Amino acid sequence: MFGQLLQPMHLLLILIIALLIFGPGKLPQLGASLGKSLRELRKGLDGTETPSQPTQPTQSTDTRK
Repeated sequence: MFGQLLQPMHLLLILIIALLIFGPGKLPQLGASLGKSLRELRKGLDGTETPSQPTQPTQSTDTRK
């Protein structure tokens, strides 16, 4: 079912439609942001990055009321 979905002609048609919608100036930015998102997703799925610890509020030394 999915083998016929990503044929070269289909990918070419998708690229042409993306070029018409976003224009040639935005396509490199779109590709870079998509690649960065995929890398972050892989890092999250692999668990290689430690989750950030919530910061604890600091105690205020201000005694004014």
